[in-house]
Amino acid sequence: MPKETFAARFENLARICEFVTTGSREAGFNEADTYCIELATNEACTNIIEYAYDDGAEGRIECSIEADEKGVTIVIRDWGRPFDASEVPEQNFDVSLEELDHRGAGLRLMRGAVDEVVFEPLPGQGNRLTIKKFR
Repeated sequence: MPKETFAARFENLARICEFVTTGSREAGFNEADTYCIELATNEACTNIIEYAYDDGAEGRIECSIEADEKGVTIVIRDWGRPFDASEVPEQNFDVSLEELDHRGAGLRLMRGAVDEVVFEPLPGQGNRLTIKKFR
């Protein structure tokens, strides 16, 4: 299973996305599915960079990708502030853009782009996020 660790910085988002894009293409996914995998990964890592680490703290993001006959699994690991997705309210998109609360919109985007998104806060050890896209 290919695995890489990146500094949790916005300038590394392109490298992280390239890592999962390459793995998805090598696994035989088409461009549309590869884009969805990249989109979910980008959103997840953006949130880690913005929210998991204290301001100015050096953090890291570990990303692995595994493909099999069912599809592809991406595991994203951080060592930042624990995140519980159940605490983020479901978004109401039946309002104007001005009224839209952007908190949680990224979670809906991720869940719409891939088939499975599982958040696991690891008490005292950060978080693990598993993203799956099936064939």
